[in-house]
Amino acid sequence: MAPQHQIRADYDARTIVVYQAYAPAIADAALRAGRFVPPFSFHRMTWIKPSFTWLMHRSNWARKPGQERVLAVRMTREGWEYALSRAVLTTADPAAAAGAAVHVQWDPERSARGAALNHYSIQVGIGRDLIRTFADDWVVGLTDLTPQVRKAASLIRSGHAAKSQRLLPAERVYPLPRELEDRLSAGV
Repeated sequence: MAPQHQIRADYDARTIVVYQAYAPAIADAALRAGRFVPPFSFHRMTWIKPSFTWLMHRSNWARKPGQERVLAVRMTREGWEYALSRAVLTTADPAAAAGAAVHVQWDPERSARGAALNHYSIQVGIGRDLIRTFADDWVVGLTDLTPQVRKAASLIRSGHAAKSQRLLPAERVYPLPRELEDRLSAGV
C-alpha cells in the first residue's frame, strides 16, 4: 500500500511541473513575457501544486472567477527541493508557520471527477522572501493548459471521464531525499 503522504508529479531529471490557476490578465502577461511579471503579485504568497487533478478540483476546472486560466509551471528540481527544505507544515506551531518562508499543507488528492481519494496531495506556498527567486531563477517554462483543461472538463461533464484521462498529465511518485521526506511528513 502506498504511503498516504507522497508527492506525485510530472518531472524529468532536471525539472518538475507544478500547476497554478490565474485570472486571464496574469496568465496572458506571464505567457507573453515567458515568466511571471505584473500583474502577478510579488508581494504575497503563491501556492504551487504538483497535482493536476487537485488544482482542477480547486479551480473547478478553470471555471472559478480569477482562476480561469491554468498554467503548467516548469521549475527546477533544485528550486523545488530548496523550497521544501525551508517549508513548515501549516499544521505546525502557529508561530513557526507564520514566520516560515515556505508553507506546506497536505489535502486529500482528488479524482478527475473531484472525489476525495485515500491519499494526500501536497500544496506548497512560496512566501514573499522567495517569490522573486521562484519567478526569476526557478521557473524555466510556462505552458497554457487552458484549452486542454476545457476539453477534459467537457468530456467529464458529458459522461466520458475515461476519455478525458488522455488529456491529464502523467504523474508518478517524486523521489524525495530522505531528510525532506521526514521533514514533510513530521506531524501529519
